[in-house]
Amino acid sequence: MASYDYDLFVIGGGSGGVRAARLAAGLGKKVAIAEEYRFGGTCVIRGCVPKKLFVYASQFSEHFEDAAGFGWSVGETSFDWPTLIANKDREVDRLEGLYRKGLETAGATIIESRAEFVGPHEIRISASGETVTAEHVLIAVGGRPNPHAALPGHELCISSNEAFHLESLPKAIAIAGGGYIAVEFANIFHGLGVETTLVYRGQEILSRFDQDMRRGLHTAMENKGIKILCHQVFHKIEKTADGRLRAELSDGDELVVDQVMLALGRDPNTETLGLDKAGVETDHKGAIPVDAYSRTNVEHIYAVGDVTDRVALTPVAIHEAMCFVDTVYKDRPTAPDHQLIATAVFSQPEIGTVGMSEDEAAAKYEALEIYRAEFRPMKNTLSGRQEKMIMKIVVNGLDRTVLGVHILGADAGEMAQVIAIALKAGCSKDDFDRTMAVHPTAAEELVTMYQPSYRVKNGERV
Repeated sequence: MASYDYDLFVIGGGSGGVRAARLAAGLGKKVAIAEEYRFGGTCVIRGCVPKKLFVYASQFSEHFEDAAGFGWSVGETSFDWPTLIANKDREVDRLEGLYRKGLETAGATIIESRAEFVGPHEIRISASGETVTAEHVLIAVGGRPNPHAALPGHELCISSNEAFHLESLPKAIAIAGGGYIAVEFANIFHGLGVETTLVYRGQEILSRFDQDMRRGLHTAMENKGIKILCHQVFHKIEKTADGRLRAELSDGDELVVDQVMLALGRDPNTETLGLDKAGVETDHKGAIPVDAYSRTNVEHIYAVGDVTDRVALTPVAIHEAMCFVDTVYKDRPTAPDHQLIATAVFSQPEIGTVGMSEDEAAAKYEALEIYRAEFRPMKNTLSGRQEKMIMKIVVNGLDRTVLGVHILGADAGEMAQVIAIALKAGCSKDDFDRTMAVHPTAAEELVTMYQPSYRVKNGERV
Protein backbone atom coordinates (compact mmCIF):
# COMPACT_ATOMS: atom_id res chain seq x y z
CA MET A 1 0.00 0.00 0.00
CA ALA A 2 1.38 3.41 -1.02
CA SER A 3 2.44 5.83 1.69
CA TYR A 4 1.49 9.50 1.40
CA ASP A 5 2.37 12.66 3.30
CA TYR A 6 -1.32 13.49 3.69
CA ASP A 7 -4.61 11.63 3.57
CA LEU A 8 -6.19 14.73 2.02
CA PHE A 9 -4.71 17.80 0.39
CA VAL A 10 -7.14 20.65 -0.26
CA ILE A 11 -6.22 23.29 -2.82
CA GLY A 12 -8.16 26.46 -2.06
CA GLY A 13 -9.17 28.03 1.25
CA GLY A 14 -12.67 29.21 0.44
CA SER A 15 -15.88 28.12 2.10
CA GLY A 16 -15.98 24.70 0.42
CA GLY A 17 -12.32 23.88 0.87
CA VAL A 18 -12.20 24.98 4.49
CA ARG A 19 -15.31 22.99 5.38
CA ALA A 20 -13.95 19.81 3.79
CA ALA A 21 -10.52 20.21 5.42
CA ARG A 22 -11.97 20.92 8.85
CA LEU A 23 -14.41 18.01 8.79
CA ALA A 24 -11.85 15.52 7.46
CA ALA A 25 -9.24 16.62 10.01
CA GLY A 26 -11.87 16.31 12.73
CA LEU A 27 -12.27 12.66 11.74
CA GLY A 28 -8.59 12.10 12.47
CA LYS A 29 -7.35 12.31 8.89
CA LYS A 30 -4.02 13.97 8.14
CA VAL A 31 -5.09 17.05 6.16
CA ALA A 32 -3.31 20.01 4.58
CA ILE A 33 -5.01 22.99 3.01
CA ALA A 34 -3.20 25.49 0.77
CA GLU A 35 -4.40 29.04 0.06
CA GLU A 36 -2.33 31.67 -1.75
CA TYR A 37 -4.35 34.73 -0.72
CA ARG A 38 -6.62 34.73 2.35
CA PHE A 39 -8.76 32.07 3.98
CA GLY A 40 -12.48 32.53 3.48
CA GLY A 41 -12.45 32.70 -0.30
CA THR A 42 -14.52 34.93 -2.52
CA CYS A 43 -17.56 34.95 -0.23
CA VAL A 44 -15.86 36.10 2.95
CA ILE A 45 -13.03 38.22 1.55
CA ARG A 46 -14.42 39.90 -1.58
CA GLY A 47 -17.92 38.62 -2.17
CA CYS A 48 -21.12 37.90 -0.26
CA VAL A 49 -20.08 39.17 3.16
CA PRO A 50 -18.50 42.56 2.32
CA LYS A 51 -21.15 43.07 -0.34
CA LYS A 52 -23.97 42.62 2.18
CA LEU A 53 -22.26 45.12 4.48
CA PHE A 54 -22.16 47.57 1.57
CA VAL A 55 -25.85 46.89 0.92
CA TYR A 56 -26.70 47.80 4.50
CA ALA A 57 -24.65 50.99 4.21
CA SER A 58 -26.38 52.02 0.99
CA GLN A 59 -29.89 51.58 2.47
CA PHE A 60 -29.53 54.31 5.08
CA SER A 61 -30.20 57.10 2.59
CA GLU A 62 -33.75 55.78 2.11
CA HIS A 63 -34.15 55.02 5.83
CA PHE A 64 -33.42 58.68 6.61
CA GLU A 65 -36.00 59.78 4.04
CA ASP A 66 -38.65 57.39 5.35
CA ALA A 67 -38.19 58.47 8.97
CA ALA A 68 -40.07 61.75 8.48
CA GLY A 69 -43.36 59.94 7.83
CA PHE A 70 -43.08 58.30 11.23
CA GLY A 71 -42.50 61.53 13.12
CA TRP A 72 -38.70 61.54 13.19
CA SER A 73 -36.71 64.62 12.32
CA VAL A 74 -33.35 63.57 10.96
CA GLY A 75 -30.70 66.24 10.94
CA GLU A 76 -27.96 66.80 8.42
CA THR A 77 -26.38 63.51 7.33
CA SER A 78 -23.15 62.69 5.59
CA PHE A 79 -21.42 59.54 4.42
CA ASP A 80 -17.72 58.70 4.83
CA TRP A 81 -16.45 56.03 2.44
CA PRO A 82 -13.11 55.41 4.25
CA THR A 83 -15.00 54.64 7.47
CA LEU A 84 -17.10 52.01 5.72
CA ILE A 85 -14.02 50.45 4.11
CA ALA A 86 -12.12 50.33 7.42
CA ASN A 87 -15.04 48.78 9.31
CA LYS A 88 -15.65 46.29 6.52
CA ASP A 89 -11.99 45.27 6.55
CA ARG A 90 -12.12 44.79 10.31
CA GLU A 91 -15.08 42.42 10.02
CA VAL A 92 -13.46 40.48 7.16
CA ASP A 93 -10.31 40.09 9.26
CA ARG A 94 -12.39 38.75 12.14
CA LEU A 95 -14.11 36.19 9.94
CA GLU A 96 -10.85 35.06 8.36
CA GLY A 97 -9.52 34.52 11.85
CA LEU A 98 -12.46 32.25 12.64
CA TYR A 99 -11.80 30.19 9.50
CA ARG A 100 -8.17 29.76 10.50
CA LYS A 101 -9.07 28.90 14.09
CA GLY A 102 -11.51 26.23 12.94
CA LEU A 103 -8.84 24.59 10.81
CA GLU A 104 -6.22 24.75 13.54
CA THR A 105 -8.57 23.37 16.19
CA ALA A 106 -9.44 20.44 13.92
CA GLY A 107 -5.75 19.71 13.40
CA ALA A 108 -5.39 20.63 9.72
CA THR A 109 -2.05 21.89 8.44
CA ILE A 110 -2.39 25.40 7.00
CA ILE A 111 -0.14 26.22 4.05
CA GLU A 112 -0.08 29.87 2.99
CA SER A 113 1.02 29.37 -0.57
CA ARG A 114 -0.09 28.55 -4.04
CA ALA A 115 -0.19 24.80 -4.69
CA GLU A 116 0.05 23.12 -8.09
CA PHE A 117 -0.08 19.54 -9.34
CA VAL A 118 3.14 18.00 -10.58
CA GLY A 119 1.66 14.51 -10.76
CA PRO A 120 -1.57 12.65 -9.94
CA HIS A 121 -0.70 12.45 -6.22
CA GLU A 122 2.05 15.08 -6.09
CA ILE A 123 1.55 18.76 -5.25
CA ARG A 124 4.26 21.41 -5.29
CA ILE A 125 4.14 24.19 -2.69
CA SER A 126 5.17 27.34 -4.57
CA ALA A 127 6.40 29.29 -1.54
CA SER A 128 8.91 26.64 -0.48
CA GLY A 129 9.40 24.62 -3.65
CA GLU A 130 8.60 21.49 -1.64
CA THR A 131 6.65 18.65 -3.20
CA VAL A 132 4.22 16.66 -1.04
CA THR A 133 1.98 13.70 -1.75
CA ALA A 134 -1.63 13.00 -0.88
CA GLU A 135 -3.93 10.01 -1.16
CA HIS A 136 -6.88 12.24 -2.07
CA VAL A 137 -6.91 15.78 -3.42
CA LEU A 138 -9.82 18.20 -3.31
CA ILE A 139 -9.78 21.14 -5.73
CA ALA A 140 -11.74 24.09 -4.33
CA VAL A 141 -10.08 27.09 -5.95
CA GLY A 142 -13.29 28.90 -6.95
CA GLY A 143 -13.43 31.49 -9.71
CA ARG A 144 -12.42 35.02 -10.59
CA PRO A 145 -14.05 37.92 -12.47
CA ASN A 146 -13.85 37.66 -16.25
CA PRO A 147 -11.61 40.58 -17.30
CA HIS A 148 -13.29 40.86 -20.71
CA ALA A 149 -9.86 41.15 -22.31
CA ALA A 150 -11.32 41.67 -25.79
CA LEU A 151 -12.66 45.08 -24.76
CA PRO A 152 -10.27 47.89 -25.69
CA GLY A 153 -9.43 49.67 -22.46
CA HIS A 154 -10.47 46.83 -20.17
CA GLU A 155 -7.33 47.45 -18.11
CA LEU A 156 -8.82 50.81 -17.07
CA CYS A 157 -11.85 49.10 -15.53
CA ILE A 158 -12.47 47.56 -12.13
CA SER A 159 -14.20 44.33 -11.15
CA SER A 160 -16.10 43.53 -7.97
CA ASN A 161 -12.73 42.67 -6.39
CA GLU A 162 -11.45 46.24 -6.66
CA ALA A 163 -14.82 47.77 -5.77
CA PHE A 164 -14.27 46.71 -2.16
CA HIS A 165 -11.01 48.63 -1.93
CA LEU A 166 -11.51 51.90 -3.82
CA GLU A 167 -9.64 54.75 -2.19
CA SER A 168 -12.51 57.13 -2.82
CA LEU A 169 -16.15 56.90 -3.81
CA PRO A 170 -16.68 57.85 -7.47
CA LYS A 171 -19.15 60.56 -8.39
CA ALA A 172 -20.32 58.55 -11.40
CA ILE A 173 -19.96 54.90 -12.37
CA ALA A 174 -20.95 52.74 -15.33
CA ILE A 175 -21.42 49.02 -14.70
CA ALA A 176 -21.46 46.40 -17.46
CA GLY A 177 -23.58 43.32 -16.83
CA GLY A 178 -27.05 42.25 -15.84
CA GLY A 179 -26.51 39.48 -13.30
CA TYR A 180 -26.35 39.34 -9.51
CA ILE A 181 -23.11 41.27 -9.15
CA ALA A 182 -23.90 44.04 -11.62
CA VAL A 183 -27.40 44.64 -10.28
CA GLU A 184 -26.36 44.56 -6.63
CA PHE A 185 -23.47 46.97 -7.10
CA ALA A 186 -25.65 49.31 -9.16
CA ASN A 187 -27.99 49.58 -6.20
CA ILE A 188 -25.12 49.89 -3.72
CA PHE A 189 -23.39 52.74 -5.53
CA HIS A 190 -26.67 54.55 -6.19
CA GLY A 191 -27.65 54.29 -2.53
CA LEU A 192 -24.31 55.86 -1.58
CA GLY A 193 -25.03 58.84 -3.82
CA VAL A 194 -23.15 57.81 -6.96
CA GLU A 195 -24.63 58.61 -10.39
CA THR A 196 -25.08 55.06 -11.68
CA THR A 197 -25.62 53.60 -15.16
CA LEU A 198 -26.11 49.88 -15.81
CA VAL A 199 -25.27 48.64 -19.31
CA TYR A 200 -26.56 45.20 -20.31
CA ARG A 201 -26.54 43.44 -23.66
CA GLY A 202 -29.76 41.50 -23.05
CA GLN A 203 -33.42 42.44 -23.22
CA GLU A 204 -33.92 42.47 -19.45
CA ILE A 205 -31.70 42.22 -16.36
CA LEU A 206 -31.31 39.00 -14.33
CA SER A 207 -31.91 36.59 -17.19
CA ARG A 208 -32.42 33.46 -15.07
CA PHE A 209 -35.12 34.92 -12.83
CA ASP A 210 -38.89 35.04 -13.17
CA GLN A 211 -40.07 37.77 -15.53
CA ASP A 212 -42.18 39.52 -12.91
CA MET A 213 -39.18 39.82 -10.62
CA ARG A 214 -36.98 41.12 -13.44
CA ARG A 215 -39.44 43.71 -14.68
CA GLY A 216 -40.48 44.76 -11.21
CA LEU A 217 -36.89 45.36 -10.10
CA HIS A 218 -36.03 47.14 -13.35
CA THR A 219 -38.92 49.57 -12.80
CA ALA A 220 -38.00 50.12 -9.15
CA MET A 221 -34.36 50.81 -9.99
CA GLU A 222 -35.23 53.32 -12.69
CA ASN A 223 -37.72 55.04 -10.37
CA LYS A 224 -34.87 55.51 -7.89
CA GLY A 225 -32.75 57.18 -10.55
CA ILE A 226 -30.53 54.34 -11.78
CA LYS A 227 -30.12 54.50 -15.55
CA ILE A 228 -30.46 51.09 -17.22
CA LEU A 229 -29.40 50.66 -20.84
CA CYS A 230 -30.43 47.28 -22.30
CA HIS A 231 -29.37 45.95 -25.71
CA GLN A 232 -26.07 47.78 -25.23
CA VAL A 233 -22.43 46.85 -24.72
CA PHE A 234 -19.22 48.79 -24.26
CA HIS A 235 -17.12 49.11 -27.41
CA LYS A 236 -14.18 50.98 -25.97
CA ILE A 237 -12.99 52.53 -22.71
CA GLU A 238 -10.42 55.33 -22.71
CA LYS A 239 -9.09 57.90 -20.28
CA THR A 240 -9.95 61.56 -20.75
CA ALA A 241 -7.59 64.50 -20.34
CA ASP A 242 -8.95 65.22 -16.86
CA GLY A 243 -8.46 61.64 -15.66
CA ARG A 244 -12.02 60.41 -16.03
CA LEU A 245 -13.14 57.54 -18.25
CA ARG A 246 -15.03 57.73 -21.52
CA ALA A 247 -17.07 54.62 -22.32
CA GLU A 248 -18.20 54.25 -25.93
CA LEU A 249 -21.42 52.26 -26.31
CA SER A 250 -22.50 50.02 -29.16
CA ASP A 251 -25.05 52.58 -30.38
CA GLY A 252 -22.39 55.27 -30.62
CA ASP A 253 -23.33 57.14 -27.44
CA GLU A 254 -20.75 57.87 -24.77
CA LEU A 255 -20.69 57.87 -20.99
CA VAL A 256 -18.13 59.93 -19.09
CA VAL A 257 -17.66 58.55 -15.58
CA ASP A 258 -15.10 58.17 -12.81
CA GLN A 259 -15.14 54.36 -12.77
CA VAL A 260 -16.21 51.58 -15.13
CA MET A 261 -16.98 48.26 -13.49
CA LEU A 262 -17.10 45.02 -15.47
CA ALA A 263 -19.44 42.40 -14.00
CA LEU A 264 -19.53 40.06 -16.98
CA GLY A 265 -19.37 36.67 -15.36
CA ARG A 266 -16.67 34.68 -13.60
CA ASP A 267 -14.11 32.15 -14.83
CA PRO A 268 -12.94 29.00 -13.00
CA ASN A 269 -9.51 29.46 -11.38
CA THR A 270 -7.87 26.50 -13.10
CA GLU A 271 -5.13 28.16 -15.14
CA THR A 272 -1.56 27.21 -14.12
CA LEU A 273 -2.91 24.69 -11.59
CA GLY A 274 -1.04 21.87 -13.33
CA LEU A 275 -4.21 19.89 -13.97
CA ASP A 276 -2.73 18.38 -17.11
CA LYS A 277 0.10 16.83 -15.04
CA ALA A 278 -2.49 15.17 -12.83
CA GLY A 279 -4.62 14.07 -15.79
CA VAL A 280 -7.63 16.14 -14.69
CA GLU A 281 -9.86 17.20 -17.56
CA THR A 282 -11.47 20.63 -17.97
CA ASP A 283 -14.20 21.91 -20.26
CA HIS A 284 -14.07 24.76 -22.79
CA LYS A 285 -14.49 27.32 -19.99
CA GLY A 286 -11.76 25.85 -17.84
CA ALA A 287 -14.26 24.36 -15.39
CA ILE A 288 -13.68 20.88 -13.98
CA PRO A 289 -16.40 18.36 -14.90
CA VAL A 290 -17.34 16.07 -12.02
CA ASP A 291 -19.72 13.18 -11.47
CA ALA A 292 -22.65 13.11 -9.06
CA TYR A 293 -20.24 12.70 -6.13
CA SER A 294 -17.92 15.57 -7.15
CA ARG A 295 -15.27 13.17 -8.46
CA THR A 296 -13.20 14.28 -11.46
CA ASN A 297 -12.11 11.91 -14.22
CA VAL A 298 -9.20 10.96 -11.94
CA GLU A 299 -10.48 8.58 -9.28
CA HIS A 300 -8.79 10.09 -6.21
CA ILE A 301 -9.21 13.78 -7.20
CA TYR A 302 -12.43 15.64 -6.39
CA ALA A 303 -13.63 19.20 -6.98
CA VAL A 304 -16.32 21.33 -5.33
CA GLY A 305 -17.68 24.85 -5.59
CA ASP A 306 -17.46 27.41 -8.36
CA VAL A 307 -14.53 25.68 -10.08
CA THR A 308 -16.97 22.97 -11.21
CA ASP A 309 -19.37 25.50 -12.78
CA ARG A 310 -22.44 23.77 -11.35
CA VAL A 311 -24.21 26.20 -9.00
CA ALA A 312 -21.99 29.15 -8.05
CA LEU A 313 -23.30 29.84 -4.55
CA THR A 314 -21.40 29.64 -1.27
CA PRO A 315 -23.90 27.38 0.57
CA VAL A 316 -23.77 25.00 -2.40
CA ALA A 317 -19.96 24.74 -2.17
CA ILE A 318 -20.25 24.03 1.56
CA HIS A 319 -22.92 21.37 0.94
CA GLU A 320 -20.79 19.74 -1.76
CA ALA A 321 -17.82 19.69 0.62
CA MET A 322 -19.88 17.96 3.32
CA CYS A 323 -21.08 15.39 0.79
CA PHE A 324 -17.45 14.82 -0.26
CA VAL A 325 -16.47 14.01 3.33
CA ASP A 326 -19.45 11.68 3.71
CA THR A 327 -18.53 9.90 0.48
CA VAL A 328 -14.77 9.52 0.98
CA TYR A 329 -14.33 9.30 4.75
CA LYS A 330 -17.61 8.09 6.21
CA ASP A 331 -18.35 5.25 3.79
CA ARG A 332 -21.64 6.98 3.05
CA PRO A 333 -21.72 7.94 -0.65
CA THR A 334 -23.74 11.15 -0.85
CA ALA A 335 -24.51 13.11 -4.00
CA PRO A 336 -25.11 16.85 -3.52
CA ASP A 337 -28.75 17.82 -3.96
CA HIS A 338 -28.92 20.76 -6.37
CA GLN A 339 -32.70 20.85 -6.61
CA LEU A 340 -34.81 23.71 -5.20
CA ILE A 341 -31.93 25.93 -4.11
CA ALA A 342 -33.20 29.19 -2.67
CA THR A 343 -31.33 32.31 -3.71
CA ALA A 344 -31.49 36.07 -3.24
CA VAL A 345 -30.42 39.17 -5.11
CA PHE A 346 -29.58 41.86 -2.57
CA SER A 347 -30.82 44.65 -4.76
CA GLN A 348 -33.12 47.40 -3.45
CA PRO A 349 -35.80 46.08 -3.33
CA GLU A 350 -34.30 42.63 -3.03
CA ILE A 351 -35.39 39.43 -4.71
CA GLY A 352 -35.85 36.10 -2.95
CA THR A 353 -36.71 33.06 -5.00
CA VAL A 354 -36.87 29.27 -4.88
CA GLY A 355 -37.99 26.81 -7.52
CA MET A 356 -39.13 27.27 -11.10
CA SER A 357 -39.99 30.53 -12.79
CA GLU A 358 -43.26 30.71 -14.68
CA ASP A 359 -41.49 30.28 -18.04
CA GLU A 360 -39.49 27.26 -16.81
CA ALA A 361 -42.60 25.61 -15.40
CA ALA A 362 -44.66 26.36 -18.52
CA ALA A 363 -42.06 24.56 -20.65
CA LYS A 364 -42.30 21.43 -18.48
CA TYR A 365 -45.87 21.21 -17.21
CA GLU A 366 -49.11 21.05 -19.16
CA ALA A 367 -51.14 23.22 -16.79
CA LEU A 368 -50.16 25.87 -14.26
CA GLU A 369 -51.94 28.07 -11.77
CA ILE A 370 -50.24 31.41 -11.15
CA TYR A 371 -50.94 33.34 -7.95
CA ARG A 372 -49.67 36.91 -8.00
CA ALA A 373 -50.00 39.87 -5.64
CA GLU A 374 -48.60 43.39 -6.08
CA PHE A 375 -49.02 45.90 -3.26
CA ARG A 376 -47.44 48.72 -1.28
CA PRO A 377 -45.95 47.36 1.96
CA MET A 378 -47.36 48.88 5.14
CA LYS A 379 -44.12 50.72 5.90
CA ASN A 380 -44.41 52.61 2.63
CA THR A 381 -47.84 54.02 3.44
CA LEU A 382 -46.59 56.43 6.12
CA SER A 383 -43.21 57.04 4.54
CA GLY A 384 -44.87 57.98 1.27
CA ARG A 385 -42.61 55.69 -0.72
CA GLN A 386 -44.37 54.37 -3.83
CA GLU A 387 -42.27 51.24 -4.19
CA LYS A 388 -44.33 48.07 -4.47
CA MET A 389 -43.83 44.48 -3.45
CA ILE A 390 -44.54 41.53 -5.75
CA MET A 391 -45.22 37.96 -4.62
CA LYS A 392 -45.78 35.10 -7.02
CA ILE A 393 -46.52 31.41 -6.56
CA VAL A 394 -46.22 28.97 -9.47
CA VAL A 395 -48.36 25.86 -9.00
CA ASN A 396 -48.74 22.64 -10.98
CA GLY A 397 -52.36 22.79 -12.13
CA LEU A 398 -52.77 19.01 -12.09
CA ASP A 399 -51.62 18.01 -8.61
CA ARG A 400 -51.36 21.47 -6.94
CA THR A 401 -47.68 21.04 -6.03
CA VAL A 402 -45.95 24.39 -5.51
CA LEU A 403 -43.21 24.60 -8.15
CA GLY A 404 -41.80 28.02 -7.39
CA VAL A 405 -42.14 31.05 -5.13
CA HIS A 406 -40.76 34.46 -6.11
CA ILE A 407 -40.69 37.60 -3.97
CA LEU A 408 -39.63 41.16 -4.74
CA GLY A 409 -39.46 43.44 -1.74
CA ALA A 410 -37.94 44.05 1.68
CA ASP A 411 -36.59 40.92 3.40
CA ALA A 412 -37.35 38.78 0.34
CA GLY A 413 -34.19 36.77 0.91
CA GLU A 414 -35.20 35.93 4.47
CA MET A 415 -38.62 34.77 3.30
CA ALA A 416 -37.13 32.68 0.48
CA GLN A 417 -34.97 30.75 2.95
CA VAL A 418 -37.97 29.79 5.05
CA ILE A 419 -40.28 29.04 2.12
CA ALA A 420 -37.59 26.79 0.61
CA ILE A 421 -38.19 24.32 3.44
CA ALA A 422 -41.84 24.02 2.43
CA LEU A 423 -40.99 23.44 -1.22
CA LYS A 424 -38.27 20.91 -0.32
CA ALA A 425 -40.89 19.04 1.68
CA GLY A 426 -43.15 18.92 -1.39
CA CYS A 427 -45.92 21.11 0.01
CA SER A 428 -48.98 21.72 -2.11
CA LYS A 429 -50.92 24.92 -2.59
CA ASP A 430 -53.55 23.39 -0.32
CA ASP A 431 -50.92 23.25 2.45
CA PHE A 432 -50.24 26.94 1.89
CA ASP A 433 -53.97 27.70 2.04
CA ARG A 434 -54.36 25.79 5.32
CA THR A 435 -51.57 27.79 6.94
CA MET A 436 -52.70 30.61 9.21
CA ALA A 437 -51.42 34.08 8.36
CA VAL A 438 -49.21 36.22 10.60
CA HIS A 439 -50.82 39.65 10.56
CA PRO A 440 -49.80 42.31 9.77
CA THR A 441 -46.87 41.11 7.66
CA ALA A 442 -46.03 41.19 3.99
CA ALA A 443 -45.38 37.45 4.11
CA GLU A 444 -49.03 36.71 4.91
CA GLU A 445 -49.76 37.24 1.21
CA LEU A 446 -48.09 33.89 0.58
CA VAL A 447 -50.86 32.08 2.46
CA THR A 448 -53.85 34.27 1.57
CA MET A 449 -53.88 34.12 -2.25
CA TYR A 450 -56.73 31.65 -2.61
CA GLN A 451 -57.70 32.17 -6.25
CA PRO A 452 -55.24 32.04 -9.16
CA SER A 453 -54.53 35.33 -10.90
CA TYR A 454 -54.42 33.41 -14.18
CA ARG A 455 -53.74 29.96 -15.58
CA VAL A 456 -51.25 28.66 -18.12
CA LYS A 457 -52.10 25.77 -20.45
CA ASN A 458 -49.60 24.31 -22.87
CA GLY A 459 -47.36 27.32 -22.45
CA GLU A 460 -50.06 29.93 -23.08
CA ARG A 461 -51.78 32.18 -20.53
CA VAL A 462 -55.52 31.72 -20.36
